[in-house]
Amino acid sequence: MTENPAPERHWADRVADEVLARGTSQPVIATGISPSGVFHVGHLREILTGDAAARALRDRGAPARLVFVVDDVDPLRKVHRLLDESVYAPQLGRPLFTIPAPEGEGSYADYYLRPFLAALGRLHVDCEVVRAHQLYASGAMDDVAFTALEQQDRIAAILREVTGKEEVKEGWSPWNPLCTRCGRIDKGRVLAFDRARNEIRSRCEACGEESAQPAGGGGKLTWRVDWPARWKALGVSVEPFGKDHASRGGSYDSGERIAREVFGVEPPHPIVYEWIALKGQGDMSSSKGNVLAADELLHVAPPEVLRYVVLKNRPQRAIQFDPGAPFLRLVDEVDDASAAGVDSRALELSRAAGFTPVGVPFHHLVLVAQIARFDLDRTLALLGRGGYGPLDRAAVAERMAMARYWLDRFAPEEARVDVPDELPPAAAALDAPQRAFLGRLADALPALGSADAIQDAIRDLANQEGGPGAKRGFEAVYAALIGRARGPRAGSFIAILGPERVAERFRRAASA
Repeated sequence: MTENPAPERHWADRVADEVLARGTSQPVIATGISPSGVFHVGHLREILTGDAAARALRDRGAPARLVFVVDDVDPLRKVHRLLDESVYAPQLGRPLFTIPAPEGEGSYADYYLRPFLAALGRLHVDCEVVRAHQLYASGAMDDVAFTALEQQDRIAAILREVTGKEEVKEGWSPWNPLCTRCGRIDKGRVLAFDRARNEIRSRCEACGEESAQPAGGGGKLTWRVDWPARWKALGVSVEPFGKDHASRGGSYDSGERIAREVFGVEPPHPIVYEWIALKGQGDMSSSKGNVLAADELLHVAPPEVLRYVVLKNRPQRAIQFDPGAPFLRLVDEVDDASAAGVDSRALELSRAAGFTPVGVPFHHLVLVAQIARFDLDRTLALLGRGGYGPLDRAAVAERMAMARYWLDRFAPEEARVDVPDELPPAAAALDAPQRAFLGRLADALPALGSADAIQDAIRDLANQEGGPGAKRGFEAVYAALIGRARGPRAGSFIAILGPERVAERFRRAASA
């Protein structure tokens, strides 16, 4: 007899094995995102991937730290379509942390960062938030900044060799100085530097200003140099990053050489991840407006579900995220650890702060709450009649709020139900075979005790000789109940409404 093979270990546990095999005693997992626009569900893949690796390491007894670097020294590169062009066009080229917020107090970076940090809190992501402008201002990047300036010719040669491009020309510098007059960080030219005096002299090509400033707060390293410099400054041992940085000649290829040959450190263990695409709309992109905000989705489902979306998939696998009907199935997977197809380790990593299922499948609660017109007492009564209970009142109320938000924002039309008191106009358009079928179904319903029995009866009666057939039979059911040709699973729908109540409605439709 052949034994079933052991299930494949979760990818986060395999990462932990590889990191510990390097002899790393205090692993640092780093992630980083530029706060240049709305933080969307796609951005969550990076930090939740890093968080899973950190948790797997902690499960092995390693004191892993997760660091989230906010790249707020990056310049504003374009004015997004929802922003006032007259206000933000003059801000192009300035660091994000120096630009005013579109609304309220704080900076442009703060405006987009605040809701994302709130979402991370609700997701129970235990991380240290490091703002790049504070990292530079603290002096933590001074040594690597001057090392890069001293070895800029070597770095330039590495970049030419790795990228195969001639963009790194004579006079290139790894340092982007911040202009003291116009505030731009994308037009500076380094003239000289002095490590002993902690001074970098530069001239702004935009306004002509010359200045001498310290490394801390006076600019930043260019991206391909800043990344490996940060690995050394923060002691990074693991980093997830998108597939664009992992392409041949990409940022990681140049970064690992600069790390070894210039900064004298080993590059971190890479976790390359694919994008999350929004179903039917392609890869999420803040600049294209094709986003689903991370904090918005937390109005729809518990945080464990968002974590599970990411952690059940290998990082290298693209995720097609559909917030419609398939999303309800994900919620039910997280609720029911015994369901077929559930990744138990992904579920364990997703339930980061403990989790107690509500006790009702979310797709069922969505239907019941609508029938009860979102009245909590009536919803609980209908659920109890269906065999669900006893239930935690507050937990059901919270899920009902999520159900309402999902229906308003993401639900397909067939998931929305509103049973009018009177027969819908569509019932008058039913033909003779459909009306006769509804009459026979009305007679059968009072004796049927379960949703499955009702579903089978609809199909059997519709397919009888002279009947309308299953497709048009179900259409007749929905026409009489909600005035549409499609709707939720008919057997469950009728069982919740009450077979005797529905039978009377079908009799009226049969004689209409």
